[in-house]
Amino acid sequence: MAARIGLTFVPILLLGNLRSKKLIRVADEHKIPELVEKREEMLGKIRRNTVLFHILIFVPIIIFWATIIASLERTPLTGRWRIILLSPEEEEDIANQLAGPGWYRAVGEILSVDGAPNIIPPSDWRLNWIRDTLRRLEGAIPVLQHEDELCGHWIDCGPDDIPLPPPAEYPLRPRPRGSEYLRRLAEMTCARTVAPLPHVIAGPPYSLLVIDKPSSSNAFSYGFGPDGGGGIVVFSGFLDEVLSRNQAPAPQSEPQSWLSQLFGLGPRAPPHPVPTEEQTAELATLLAHELAHLVLSHHIETLSSGSIVWPSVLSIVTDAVRAFLFPVTMLFGPFINDALAGVGKASAGEFSQLSEYCTSQKQEIEADVVSARILAHAGFDPREAARFWEARHDTPKTAECSPARAEADAVEAQGLSLPRRWMGETHPVHEVRVTKLKAELERWEAERIAARAKRDAERAKAEAARAKEEAQRTA
Repeated sequence: MAARIGLTFVPILLLGNLRSKKLIRVADEHKIPELVEKREEMLGKIRRNTVLFHILIFVPIIIFWATIIASLERTPLTGRWRIILLSPEEEEDIANQLAGPGWYRAVGEILSVDGAPNIIPPSDWRLNWIRDTLRRLEGAIPVLQHEDELCGHWIDCGPDDIPLPPPAEYPLRPRPRGSEYLRRLAEMTCARTVAPLPHVIAGPPYSLLVIDKPSSSNAFSYGFGPDGGGGIVVFSGFLDEVLSRNQAPAPQSEPQSWLSQLFGLGPRAPPHPVPTEEQTAELATLLAHELAHLVLSHHIETLSSGSIVWPSVLSIVTDAVRAFLFPVTMLFGPFINDALAGVGKASAGEFSQLSEYCTSQKQEIEADVVSARILAHAGFDPREAARFWEARHDTPKTAECSPARAEADAVEAQGLSLPRRWMGETHPVHEVRVTKLKAELERWEAERIAARAKRDAERAKAEAARAKEEAQRTA
């Protein structure tokens, strides 16, 4: 709004300065008495207009960057700088709308784009399998808040143990409320105040929905808050893919009794297959990836950058171009102005898609890294996650942060979008994700070796000091 108000008056100021400079030039060349007398007055007007021009230009820029700086925060567990324009209070308002049945309604609208989804009922054993695995992973989320206290034994992990990560430099913490900043300011300037209620973490329990769609081998997460305000949607195509590998021996049907044979009763149907540990580990890898998106509030970040920041920037740029080109385009009538506005909107749409695509890829890599922590604290081997994603290199539909990715069949059939054409052909995102995940596991091992060497050196130093003191006492 400040930019639009400024751009409304900037052309007027520029035209006024051009007119004043022209009159001054005429006065200097032709020595017209009236203009010579007003020369100082016109110079003062030019100076005032110039100052006002800079104010109108720089005030929106200062407001914009002040907003960006005030919205910067560190992503938990990874420490990446990001922009979150929604306050915790606004986030909680959205979360309250999604709590309980609201999440299922919102996800149902997403899935109903191509028709009513076929939801797997609670009696299906696959739903119970996924829910049990999800609850096991959810138990690791509180550990992320106190890794330094609960996981001090990470240094002693051996090659045959499940590797535990070193405590994160930026542990999982609730985002502070605006009232928290005011309280801190009040404590610095006057007496202590009562601490406000902390903002909650979008943690367990999460909602779960399993869709019977064999053609989709993926899953997605969606949500902004706790108490069921966030959750995961899994498609049966992924379950079929997992269950087709590492198969356990098929369960045998129970032998038919002579009484059943006498009355012509058929044999009982064999029970459902029991997933192997390898299959459960693959399922846990995908669920941990989606849990990482929820824990890191990636959907709030996407909403801030994709719906607020970049559209605002492009709107300001388009308005500025139109304002400075208006003296020229107005000579060609309203059609040229409308065409220029249409070009700006089209460019904004493509740029918004590009920025969302780039942000999504960063989030995918970050979710892979954090999912390794979740898996390790839940008792799964995170090294299997790297092998899992490598095996899915040839799978066309992998887990993505955006819910729209789950229903992207029609888009892919029509060809890649502009952002994917720009980046996908020259930037192997999948390989980068696997490389980053392996690098994270290698960093764990390197820090473990360094911490163990430091501890041994301190112990040796303490032993030497004690031996020296003992020798001095003996002497």
